[in-house]
Amino acid sequence: MPPSPLAPEHADDGEIPLYAARLNAPQREAVLTTEGPVLMLAGAGTGKTAALTARLAHLVATRRAWPSEILCVTFTNKAAREMRERVAHHLGEAVEGMPWLGTFHSIGAKMLRRHAELVGLQSNYTIIDTDDQLRLLKQLIADNDLDEKRWPARQLAGLIDRWKNKGLNPEDLDAVENEGYANGRGQQFYRLYQDRLKALNACDFGDLLLHMLNVFRRERDVLAHYQQRFKYILVDEYQDTNQVQYLWLRLLAQERKNICVVGDDDQSIYSWRGAEVANILRFEKDFPGAHVVRLEQNYRSTPHILGAASGLIDANSQRLGKSLWTEVDGGDKVRVIGVWDAPEEARRVGEEIERLEREGAPLDRIAILVRAQYQTREFEDRFIQIGLNYRIVGGFRFYERAEIRDALAYLRVIAQPQDDLAFERIYNQPKRGLGAKTLEKMHQHARRTGLPLAAATLQLADSDELPARAANTIGGLMRQFLAWREQAEKATPAELLRTVLEETGYNAMLQAEKTAEASGRLENLSELARAMEEYETLGDFLEHVSLVMDNEAGDDREKVTIMTIHAAKGLEFDNVFLPGWEEGVFPSQRALDEGGLASLEEERRLAYVAITRARRRCTILHAANRRIYGQWTSSIPSRFVGELPADHVEEETTLTGGASLWRAGMSEREDPFAHVATSRPERSGSRGPGWQRALSTGYDATPRRVRETTRSAASFAAKPRTDVTVGQRVFHDKFGYGTVTGQEGNRLEIAFEQAGTKRVIDSFVTLA
Repeated sequence: MPPSPLAPEHADDGEIPLYAARLNAPQREAVLTTEGPVLMLAGAGTGKTAALTARLAHLVATRRAWPSEILCVTFTNKAAREMRERVAHHLGEAVEGMPWLGTFHSIGAKMLRRHAELVGLQSNYTIIDTDDQLRLLKQLIADNDLDEKRWPARQLAGLIDRWKNKGLNPEDLDAVENEGYANGRGQQFYRLYQDRLKALNACDFGDLLLHMLNVFRRERDVLAHYQQRFKYILVDEYQDTNQVQYLWLRLLAQERKNICVVGDDDQSIYSWRGAEVANILRFEKDFPGAHVVRLEQNYRSTPHILGAASGLIDANSQRLGKSLWTEVDGGDKVRVIGVWDAPEEARRVGEEIERLEREGAPLDRIAILVRAQYQTREFEDRFIQIGLNYRIVGGFRFYERAEIRDALAYLRVIAQPQDDLAFERIYNQPKRGLGAKTLEKMHQHARRTGLPLAAATLQLADSDELPARAANTIGGLMRQFLAWREQAEKATPAELLRTVLEETGYNAMLQAEKTAEASGRLENLSELARAMEEYETLGDFLEHVSLVMDNEAGDDREKVTIMTIHAAKGLEFDNVFLPGWEEGVFPSQRALDEGGLASLEEERRLAYVAITRARRRCTILHAANRRIYGQWTSSIPSRFVGELPADHVEEETTLTGGASLWRAGMSEREDPFAHVATSRPERSGSRGPGWQRALSTGYDATPRRVRETTRSAASFAAKPRTDVTVGQRVFHDKFGYGTVTGQEGNRLEIAFEQAGTKRVIDSFVTLA
């Protein structure tokens, strides 16, 4: 008969449960040490999930607690689901339910349903998403006569999220926090937002824990109830907890102190979303006498990979300390390759992957991990050229990102005014106050006249069909397109793009948001401009984009994985390539400027995470030169390259660089392109000014190529109606009845009985 699910499943010696016998000694120690606070300090690839799950199973199997008496917190629903499945495997199906196993948010929501009235809500409250939050904040900004362009709702949303992650209510904000929005009105808008949420019987995700933290602080009987209910508390990825999560957990654990946290201070890489590495560093201070178990045996990587990663992370001062080791023998050293520039970096990685593929390595087990999303563009372009299958994980392919699509749409309309899809995407992006009704008018007139959307819009702007404000806005946009088309005849494609992004206010829109996401989008646009430096004409570049976008994304063939290091945490690959290890790229200059030493140590932890994703081979690359805004700049290898232990590294470079640069204490190098002129000769052959000329020339985009076409301007001219003449009485849906007093082509001047004299387009009227 199978063993009882609520009794220990014993090994042959009759003492150690089978699920614990399968573990190594430190893992088993973490499972069997059930009483008191326990810190399971688990290095990368050391089997922390197996240990944590076995501990949960052990608590139930030995009847120390019923499943409903254990609080087990994870960071993702996937982790919670996998843990529930593993516990079921250990104990059998007779164990029903783990009601308090889930994410912070799911558990917080469950508690809040029971105590909603204590924070001014009803139990059937709604949890709003990001879109609803932004819409609500925009309403509050408008109601209080604040300029949303100067103080974007997205910036306020980011601040409120940060305050809630810190456990701060509106009344808790100090002068510095209050100054973060609208020159000292942060507290006011935070309070207005919270009041509005209560009026709607709603909360956002940040409230799920903040409300319960407030309840625990004010209602001691509620706190006592949960302290008695939860005999044991288990927390996964403790190094990623933010302040409100930390305070919430600490209150719940203070009575029994049977809390076991699992984490790795060397893998704390999410401070930008509120995580505080200090939470795990001070665990022993928060819970005196805590039992610390170090999981150091790695089951993933080779000795050289572990040696390189451990030597690198040793440079951090704020860490608890551990040394990874493995029983695996041999393996290649970590390779550090110096290349001339970013295109060569992509070529070299492509060649290495093709070699691995010839040797039988599956593409699905190869990854390229980048520090910033904009770095993916170079590899995507190269892999398209050589026919190497790839996937972008944790984000969109470079040319599919929203800001890139917006920029390309502007360029497509400049190149081909007949591109209705592109024009519709950007006619109100950034926001110009042109709503759905205006777009409907534009489409109606385009259908009536057979004109492209841009041409139809221009006609509408030159009539009284639209409100004056909308007509002026559209007219201004059309004049901009005319100017950009003139510039396209003389400037480089990259110069044209930068002009468009500045003159439309697109860059200003992102800069005003003051968020990490907006900064990343600006970096992507800068990379797009850099990519365009390689093309002589706008048509050549748009052809290239068409080829890239035509890359098959839906097939099920093996593909190389391209992703950011942040997104790769928790994953592993046989072969890992780490490009861009240069000062200013990795470590990120923005991170250093904003966070100083603390950010440097987090960047180093990120490097540690990157290296430890590799199972068999790890290759680090750095370029001597990067092209930024069309100018070559000299780069030096990342300081992290110099911190890698020489015994575990093999350098491959023909350049003066690599680890030797940092070991020699070098901090700068001469620009090798200082003598090269970067200006380009002006191109001749302007086709002449005029919007009609602009309409007559463009690019016919196809999936594989873009060809220049010409079209007679006359072909776009709508033919006037023959049944409408001067003196004719007509009817207009908006202006009512009137008499035609003048006619020029398809434009009519009409004296309306109620609205006065207006200029309208003949397709908008019917005979009275």
